[in-house]
Amino acid sequence: MKIESTKSLVNAPAQTVFDFLINTENLFHILPQDKMSDWKADEKSCSFKAQGGFLISLIQIDSTAPTQIVMKSGEKSPFPFTLTVHLKEVDEKTEGYIAFDGEVNAFMKMLVDKPLTNLFNYMSFKLQKYYDPEI
Repeated sequence: MKIESTKSLVNAPAQTVFDFLINTENLFHILPQDKMSDWKADEKSCSFKAQGGFLISLIQIDSTAPTQIVMKSGEKSPFPFTLTVHLKEVDEKTEGYIAFDGEVNAFMKMLVDKPLTNLFNYMSFKLQKYYDPEI
């Protein structure tokens, strides 16, 4: 199952956005606080309980400054997936989106497709708002 968030334009250079996102502790700032609990993080991994009780864990596995950060699901996640953040500098701003690739069966896809799409779009918007609070 593949999902891509909407592209957003962040009011900061790509290296600045990359430096913020490469530290997984900072993902806390772009996640929906009212739909998660039990947040734990260090520089290279994080975990939290999503609404519905699923434990989501992310582990950073690769990066290419300042254009890409790749994370994979941790062992306690409900299914295996990779999450890739794509960044591209455009006129001293950053265009970015999140790409998800998960191994889910048809039933699970029906359950998670819309919530995950909404989550990734929310994260893109919150990143945009983080660098431009007036949005």
